[in-house]
Amino acid sequence: MPDATTPAPGDRPSPADTVLYRERLWPAWWVWVVALGVSAAGILVFAPISLAAGFTAAVILLAVLVAALIATTPAITVTAEAFTAGRASLPRRFAGSAEAFDGDEATAQRGPALNALAYLCIRGWISPVVRVELTDPEDPTPYWLVSTRHPDRLVAALAA
Repeated sequence: MPDATTPAPGDRPSPADTVLYRERLWPAWWVWVVALGVSAAGILVFAPISLAAGFTAAVILLAVLVAALIATTPAITVTAEAFTAGRASLPRRFAGSAEAFDGDEATAQRGPALNALAYLCIRGWISPVVRVELTDPEDPTPYWLVSTRHPDRLVAALAA
């Protein structure tokens, strides 16, 4: 018996469900190295008790850190109906112009040029950002600022 998430043989996704853009904001390689180093510190902390306790603590720390990094990795998704960044979702009809920033401009967008009311889905290890203006008159949020490794592709998907 098929489960509830499996579409029936004749069902096809509607054009509104078609994903135009999808990206996961995975941590950079050096974040994984830091997680490995922190878990290795468990050996030093517990080695005076016993070497087995130290290695056990290191394995447990590594598993917890990897699980936390994976669980907190946001996804950026654009469909015909919605724009989703992390836990927030915006109907596309309220997504206005989108502009990509890189380098010093991206740093300025995340810092001095940042509006305190903006929704942020940014990661420090991803430099480029895309700013998406909101057109909903009832929403006090002026724009979304989203990290992305492919700013031009995200802007193109939002413009489609």
